[in-house]
Amino acid sequence: MSISKQRVYIKSGDKVIYTMLCSTGTVFTPTPLGNFRIQQEKGSAFSGAAYYRSFKDHGVYLFHTVPTSIAWSTNSFSSVEGKKLGQRASHGCIRLAVPDAKWFYYNMPYNTPVKIVN
Repeated sequence: MSISKQRVYIKSGDKVIYTMLCSTGTVFTPTPLGNFRIQQEKGSAFSGAAYYRSFKDHGVYLFHTVPTSIAWSTNSFSSVEGKKLGQRASHGCIRLAVPDAKWFYYNMPYNTPVKIVN
């Protein structure tokens, strides 16, 4: 995952097999850099977004959809927030387009390595 490029790269070995546009944390609420693993915490929705997977601090830092306009919804996404993909906009989580977040939710198993670089 590259903060400077605002991209999530899914790899198989050294080969990139899927690239996702994302939004990471702002300068004031940065996304943590380092090596992590996908954690057990996941769910289809919470008060601010949907299709989330935790990667740090057990539910504090997540991969998830762009924010929803209705809490706990899985189908009312904010188009205003969606237009921010590709720029820093979150409180530290990694926001993804809805189809990418769903793919990530269903295909990234527990304990998958996550590397976040600047």
